[in-house]
Amino acid sequence: MSTDNFSLFHHTALPRTEEGKKPPLLLLLHGYGANEDDLFSLVPYLDERFMVVSARAPVRLRGMGGYAWFNLGFTPQGIAIDPAEVESARQTLRRFIDEVVAAYDCNPNAVYLVGFSQGAMMSLAVALTYPGIAAAVVAMSGRLMPQTIQQIPDKDALIGLPIFVTHGTRDSVLPISHGRETSAGLSELPLDLTYREYTMGHEICEESLEDITEWLKARLDKASTVFIN
Repeated sequence: MSTDNFSLFHHTALPRTEEGKKPPLLLLLHGYGANEDDLFSLVPYLDERFMVVSARAPVRLRGMGGYAWFNLGFTPQGIAIDPAEVESARQTLRRFIDEVVAAYDCNPNAVYLVGFSQGAMMSLAVALTYPGIAAAVVAMSGRLMPQTIQQIPDKDALIGLPIFVTHGTRDSVLPISHGRETSAGLSELPLDLTYREYTMGHEICEESLEDITEWLKARLDKASTVFIN
């Protein structure tokens, strides 16, 4: 775990890589109310070639003991968010990616973003609004924020970006409608989109984890002959 010279506190898992080659970076972004330990538990299931970094979101939630990428306001009209906080988190993540790539000598052309719930929202926000920063994205049980679409600088720069969206049909936190709306919104972009639903709640079930790890491995295998170190 590290704090010095980084924008975000994080855990790391070192890769198994060939000598002289820069490893691909897999950045894990947890959901609302969790912390860097949450998704770090997935490390044993991930491809050993990845340099894994699990980041702690910047907003500490009072009374909950967890963290968030941005606060949520619960109102009679629904959940409200502060666009300024979302924007701050987006810029922080962009800066943090540069920091970890440099500090851990990762391949800058092989950055994989994996997020759950609010972390999925941020993964999509960063990958879509900073074209070229991510080699692939896994967005689990999240949604596509409207401001993300509005901030895309060049849709043509996203051609072929692999994105895997998963959602549970029994999700009571972010209902399946969010997953389907996300799929529909992303389908309007020139992406390589995979969307799958699972009989689960707001969680990562065994079947979805197997599909995610296989999908990531396939992307890594396909790209390994293309990435330039």
